[in-house]
Amino acid sequence: MTTTDTTAGTPAGGTGTTTELAVRVRGLRKRYGDKRAVDGLDLDIARGEIVAVLGPNGAGKTTTVEILEGYRERDEGDVRVLGEDPATAGRAWRARIGVVAQDSRDRAELTVVEEVRSTARYYPAPADPHEVIAAVGLAEKARTRVRALSGGQRRRLDVALGIVGRPELLFLDEPTTGFDPQARRTFWALVRGLREDGTTILLTTHDLHEAAFLADRVVVVRDGGVVATGTPDTLGRPEARTPVVSWTDPDGTHRSERTTTPTALVTRLASTAAGPGGEVADLRVTRPTLEDVYLGLVAPEEDDR
Repeated sequence: MTTTDTTAGTPAGGTGTTTELAVRVRGLRKRYGDKRAVDGLDLDIARGEIVAVLGPNGAGKTTTVEILEGYRERDEGDVRVLGEDPATAGRAWRARIGVVAQDSRDRAELTVVEEVRSTARYYPAPADPHEVIAAVGLAEKARTRVRALSGGQRRRLDVALGIVGRPELLFLDEPTTGFDPQARRTFWALVRGLREDGTTILLTTHDLHEAAFLADRVVVVRDGGVVATGTPDTLGRPEARTPVVSWTDPDGTHRSERTTTPTALVTRLASTAAGPGGEVADLRVTRPTLEDVYLGLVAPEEDDR
């Protein structure tokens, strides 16, 4: 598989030097029977960076993240997270990471504040539970039992439990599932605030708008390996970002052309394709979004069929 790395001078999927890295992965492999879930994956995440890992279901994202969190054993490869091997790291190392998983494991009969306080006790220097609860927008629900929360409110509680220990590295798996637009924006501001305080964040999400808004760098995983990495604005080969000009000729024929000089093409169309009123019908210039580029990167190759 060809890997496209848009970060010049770095290994595929990575940036920075070893001493600056929160995560360093080389040649990671994991099989489930005949299925190669992760197949030679390389990944670097610099300290203080927000990295969004994208990929279709079955690409190997979840297995990779679980190995990094120390919850799943690998078959091959070298993995270092905050300088230690997750497979052998102890309790002190685990206190330095935070995890917001996709599924909740809360204790339904506790109140929100009781749940957060209980979790805070496992960490040597936790944040104030009430401040954390307020930060995720649950201040008014602090005395509410967890079982009475809505799905979106439970998701906010998951986030609170993940950050109360002041983690150096935070794993966020689909963190805003169930959030309304206002709550999502509030959460995004919280994530950026954590990064400004020095927290490194690995985000897995299917929300490409979320990835574009939050991530310093995007890593695309397909078939168990990294196929591209770069900032949300530069991901993919240059041609993947080429604008498309579309219009309708006076005879009713709809046309489109991919071009690196859209202004010049529009100027030419004004004299060759304009109608009686001097307007070019249905004229539109569109630039590929992160979603467009991502879908091109994860589309099945001919030899995969």
